[in-house]
Amino acid sequence: MNIKVYQDLMGANEEWAARTRVLLKEKGLAMVNLIGAPGCGKTAVLEVMARRKDGPRFAVLEGDVETTRDAERLARLGLTASQLLTGGACHLEAKLVHYALRDLPLDELDLVVVENVGNMVCPAEFDIGEHAKVAVLSVTEGEDKPLKYPLLFREAKAVLLTKTDLLPHLSFDLATCLKNLQSVNAAAPVFQMSAAREEGFGPWQVWLNEARAEARSP
Repeated sequence: MNIKVYQDLMGANEEWAARTRVLLKEKGLAMVNLIGAPGCGKTAVLEVMARRKDGPRFAVLEGDVETTRDAERLARLGLTASQLLTGGACHLEAKLVHYALRDLPLDELDLVVVENVGNMVCPAEFDIGEHAKVAVLSVTEGEDKPLKYPLLFREAKAVLLTKTDLLPHLSFDLATCLKNLQSVNAAAPVFQMSAAREEGFGPWQVWLNEARAEARSP
């Protein structure tokens, strides 16, 4: 197994984000940026997507502070996955993403998914040239997170509400969570899903296909 690792690339963030948008436009590719707390289920969502056959062809840029563990998980499922290491930073920078993106087989893909470093604050503040930030929130985290971390949910074009199979075992108030999400960002669709049961992925895949079509439009 060959996992490519990228780290220690610094530069003007906005400039590199703009270069990435140009590259994605040239290739007709969409790129989404998954942002959420550690353990919210981002990698598990990608594993289910890799097993499904009804979604776009995609590769993953996997962000972490250290280790290649998550990229290895995805590579075992046949995905092209590159590990982006920040060396301690709490978010991915646009230059790091751009260099890793250029090294992917872009002509064979419809979509690139960036799994950002596990953090609900820093990644929401940085543009990496993506078409959409997607907030990932698990039902184990509490229904008040959209109110406590509003920037992430305000910036998100969609929200993944994960681990819904655990709802019967938690005091999580789903209606309150949805109300809080609506109060912060009424425009973002919320996709309720369970990676453990592979449930709720159909509407999410439709949304990704629409993002891909939008990226290819003139």
